[in-house]
Amino acid sequence: MKVQHVIMPSSRAESWTVLGDGLMPIEPVERFLAYLAAIERSPNTVKAYAHDLKDWFAFLAGRQLDWQRVTVEDVAALVAWLRLPPGRSRCW
Repeated sequence: MKVQHVIMPSSRAESWTVLGDGLMPIEPVERFLAYLAAIERSPNTVKAYAHDLKDWFAFLAGRQLDWQRVTVEDVAALVAWLRLPPGRSRCW
């Protein structure tokens, strides 16, 4: 999974996306980031959300969780995961 910088071909507007397996955009993330761009949020804001959403979807994938079916306990586990020291925070 990775965050990718994009330039819109028609408008040359700058934005960001999150690519998953097969280097394809993650659809719910793509929709949300497109919404942020449509309401003219700063590219830096869109980039920050893209990185956070990449972490969220990486966490979900590592635990084989569906983003539409997460529980409060899953969100609490994400917070604990994010608090791990660098180098350990992305290990399963």
